Amino acid sequence: MNPFDLKGRVAVVTGGARGIGLAIARRLAQAGAAVGIADRDAEECANATAALARDGHRVLALPVDVTDEAQVEAMTERTTSELGGYDLLVCSAGIVGRNAFAWETSADEWRQVLEVNLTGLWLCNRAALGPMRAQNWGRIVNIASIAGKEGNPKLGPYSASKAGVIGMTKSLAKEVADTEIRINSIAPAVIHTPMLDQVSAETIAYMVSKIPVGRTGTPDEVAALVHYLVSPECSFSTGACYDVSGGRATY
Repeated sequence: MNPFDLKGRVAVVTGGARGIGLAIARRLAQAGAAVGIADRDAEECANATAALARDGHRVLALPVDVTDEAQVEAMTERTTSELGGYDLLVCSAGIVGRNAFAWETSADEWRQVLEVNLTGLWLCNRAALGPMRAQNWGRIVNIASIAGKEGNPKLGPYSASKAGVIGMTKSLAKEVADTEIRINSIAPAVIHTPMLDQVSAETIAYMVSKIPVGRTGTPDEVAALVHYLVSPECSFSTGACYDVSGGRATY
């Protein structure tokens, strides 16, 4: 018996077309889950889905803007109708925003980051809880960030949004704690993905300097932790935030 076998499970991974999200989608598919790859970039979404399908996995392309409530509800309906259920949700969609001091940041820039990283994630969680509550089983993993615990300078909106993800996860987990639904978050430190292209070299060097392991993490290392958190083995842990930070968080 393989306790991490996900055969018969249906998963959705937002931001699943690249980076951490794609690594997670691939890992869950390899474990036997049918996977909906949700992403705002329809072309990248189709490419990622086609690549996994060529490897023999059951996948579904789900182009979606997570900030659009109607699109998120439609994504949930497509998942249940076309894949036959909805058991696992991993929310990886997010943006970094511009590196700038608070006094250089516009209100629109603030709102955009919060809308994608926090409100969009909440919409996806809320929608998934419908079918999960109906079947009294589910697993949700929300990708936060070590920035949500420590706050990174010149990344105020991003840091605030990820702190919000951690708090929201704790709240939702307690709301369904009397069911078989488990909701947790992950706080990665710097992970080597295309998202780093949005961050200045100075900021990256600052973040890596705080990691005792002395390097960035990999998407596959994040995916390994997610795999446990969406498995039936994760039965007594809920509302937690798990660091994958190379030792950066020491508390």
